[in-house]
Amino acid sequence: MNEPRFVDSYGFQTKLIVPDVPWCIYGHPVNFNYFVNTPLVPAAKGARVYTTKTKKAHTRRRFIGDPAPANVSAHGYGHMYDPGRKTGNAVPGWSFILSDGVEKRQFTTTGDVILLVDYLEK
Repeated sequence: MNEPRFVDSYGFQTKLIVPDVPWCIYGHPVNFNYFVNTPLVPAAKGARVYTTKTKKAHTRRRFIGDPAPANVSAHGYGHMYDPGRKTGNAVPGWSFILSDGVEKRQFTTTGDVILLVDYLEK
C-alpha cells in the first residue's frame, strides 16, 4: 500500500500554466502533478523579491477624540513579493477536488468545467 504524501502549501497557491489554453489552475505544483501525466509548470519562476521602505514620522490617535495623540517616529519596514502566488480569497475562479483513492487534493481553476475535464482526460 502506498503511503499518502502531503506537500503543505503554507497558505499560498501557485498559478500553473496549462499549455495551449487561455485559463490556468492554482495549487501546489507537486500536488497537482501527482494526478496528471504531463506536469504543469508555475507561471512565474521569478524569485522572491524583498524590499524595504521607510514610513515617515506621524501622529496616531489612540481613540476617537484623543486630545493628546502619540507621536510615531520614522521607521523602516520590509515587504516581500513572490510572483505567481496568491493567498486565501485572492485566488480567482472555482475550486475542484482530485482524488485517486489514496491522495485527495483541492485546487482552483479559472476555466470551464468542460475544458477542465477535457484536459484531465488527456
